[in-house]
Formats: sequence, structure tokens, C-alpha cells
Amino acid sequence: MREVRWASEEDGGIEHLAFDANAEGNVVESVQTGQRDGRAYGLCYRIECDAQWRVKHAFLRVMGGASLELHGDGAGHWRDGKGLALEPIDGCIDIDIAATPYTNTLPIRRLKLRKDERRVLEMAYISVPDLQVTRMRQAYTCIEPDREYRYESVGSNFAANLKVDEDGLVIDYPALFRRLPMAGSGIDQTINVAGT
Repeated sequence: MREVRWASEEDGGIEHLAFDANAEGNVVESVQTGQRDGRAYGLCYRIECDAQWRVKHAFLRVMGGASLELHGDGAGHWRDGKGLALEPIDGCIDIDIAATPYTNTLPIRRLKLRKDERRVLEMAYISVPDLQVTRMRQAYTCIEPDREYRYESVGSNFAANLKVDEDGLVIDYPALFRRLPMAGSGIDQTINVAGT
């Protein structure tokens, strides 16, 4: 198991994520604090993926607020916690939680892009803190396999080059998130990307 932390460059929030992977898939659990549109929030989430990095289950909860449960079949079909089909995101394989760099890992690992290969995807985008799920078009381009990828929000002209580690976890997401150093036995020892 690994643990990593990110700081939000936008709102001063922080995220602590525990990541556990094996041959059958992977599970993450995370807790974070942040602020969006002048509202402070606390969020916890858990995401379970199969061995191909397809989301099978996701649960999100805002402290004192909304919760969201998603069940995916890995082929782009989704149901909520009550078993109801979520047709607006039919065809989306990956989810993108607005407040974390972790969900960039999902398409990066799932697609296994070759150098200079670009793929456009339909994503199930989850806004925070209201936990509304909408469809969003995004693109990923491999700059250097297993090291750097370009993320694009198609239609909004936002793009950023993401540096990742050996597990595909974001190290640096310019202007949005940066990895924090951690000390201690069994804890991620990634170099402080801020250079201090």
C-alpha cells in the first residue's frame, strides 16, 4: 500500500490518499479538504477498479452534505446506489472527480498510450461539493510513456502536462495540484516537486 498527499494550488486544500493495487485490481480511499465557489468542504471517496483500471464502484461523501454511489460494468454502463441506470453517462468508462488529481490516473493507466498517441474520451465528470454527474469530453496524449501526459478539456481550451510516477499517480499538475513530501515507514517518499 502507498499513501500520497497533494496540495491544491487553487484553494489551499489538501488530500491524503491510500492506494492499494494487486493483480485483481486496485482500491483507493481518500479524504480531502478544499473550497469551491466560496464554500469550504470536506470530502471522502473510495474507488475500486478491476485489473484493467475500469471503475467498478465509487462512493463519495461530502461531510454534512451529499453522497454519491456509482456502479460500473467496465463497458460504459452505470447504475447509482439504488440500482437505477444512469443513461446520461452511458458509454463513459472513466470518472473524473473535479477536486482530485487521482482520477487522471484512471485513463492514463487504462489506455496505455504510446508516445505521441492521443485519445479523446467521454468522461463521467463529478463536480464538488455538489456531487453532480455530467458528461465531459477530454483528451489524453502521451508525451513520455509512464512519465508525462497532456490532459485537455475538449471545448474549454484548458490543457496541462501532467508528470506521473511509476503507478501513474500525478506528481505535478501545473497550477492545480502538487505532490507533497511524506516521511515515515511505508509512506510514499516522492521528491518535493516544488524544489524546496
